[in-house]
This record gives sequence, structure tokens and C-alpha cells, in this order.
Amino acid sequence: MDVIKFLIDFIIHIDVHLGSIISTYGLATYVILFLIIFMETGLVFTPFLPGDSLLFAAGAFAALNSLNIFVLWIVLLLAALIGNTSNYWIGYFFGKKIVAHPRIPIDEEHIKETKKFFDKYGGKTIIIARFMPFVRTFAPFVAGVSRMSYKQFISYDLIGAFSWVTVGTVAGYFFGNIRFVRENFSLVIFGVIIISLLPIVFEICRKKLLNRKS
Repeated sequence: MDVIKFLIDFIIHIDVHLGSIISTYGLATYVILFLIIFMETGLVFTPFLPGDSLLFAAGAFAALNSLNIFVLWIVLLLAALIGNTSNYWIGYFFGKKIVAHPRIPIDEEHIKETKKFFDKYGGKTIIIARFMPFVRTFAPFVAGVSRMSYKQFISYDLIGAFSWVTVGTVAGYFFGNIRFVRENFSLVIFGVIIISLLPIVFEICRKKLLNRKS
């Protein structure tokens, strides 16, 4: 419970925590940010780590010259690419055993929902999933389990990672320090999270309506 409370507090007050990390660790902040994004995208066990909100907050600090926007962008892009690639190969070689293992805490519903996205959008799911929490973490894993060719996977992933990191950091850089945003940062982060969850909610509602009609 303490871990959950800490994660919730970290996400809600991510500007405060990130500011503390920057002042405490200096240049090592880039390593910490790399690890968080790598784990969020690269380890199927950690979909709860901040992704969209972290990109936005980091971009906002870059606008204050606390971080270098170009170094930040490169570090986060590499983290997103290496993370997804690691997740793909984990799914490719160990996916079925991991999902079937009773002691490994993976929500099979998330796996099923991600598979439905693949059924509907095919390889484009890798791009779309970048902007969707949880699905973002499970998409490369499912791609590996389903034996999507790595060449096809990485071609979609390059587009997805580039788009996601660029949109997130640039949005934070240009809008994160507007007075209203700065004074209501927690509410803005909630808004970012809600917007990113809308496609999942829409898809669930759509399927419920279709099931009722049938």
C-alpha cells in the first residue's frame, strides 16, 4: 500500500518530485528519467509507472533550463525505443510462459484488450499504443508473443516512439510554464492522464454497446 500511495503522490505531484530529483541528482536526472521510461515501456510488470505525465513535466523543466531539451529528447527517445525492443523480445521468447505463470502479477485482461487492438489495427497498434497507458506497455509484449517480425515491429515503433516523445516533451516545453498550467499542474496532469485513457474507455463502451445490440 505504501508503494501505491507513493506512486499516486509521485504522479499527482510529479512537478514537485521531478524538481527535487533535479536539484538532488543534477546530470544523473537524465539517467533516472531514462530508467523510468525504459521500465514503463520495457517491462511488462511495470505499466503503472508515469509515462505521458513524466514527458510533459520533463519538458516543462527543460523550458526553465533545468534540463537541456535536446539531451532530454534524445535520452527519452532512446529509453522508449530500447524499452519497447526489450519488451518485444521478452514476449517473443518468454511471453507464453510469463502469462501462464500463476505467481507473475500480470492482468490478463490488459493482455486481452491489447490483442483486440492488434486484431483491429494490426501493426499500427504499436504507434497508437504509445499514447495509451497500459496498452503502451503490453503492445510490444503481445507483438513478441504473436511473433510479429522484428523488422515490421521496429518500423512501427520508430514512428510511435518519435511521435510520443516529441509530442510529450514539446507540449511540456511550450505549455508547462504558462501561469495557469504552473499553478494548476496537478489538475493538468490529471487532464493528460484522462485524455490518454479516453481511447480505451471509448473502445470498451463501443464493445459493450455492440454486445447489447447482438
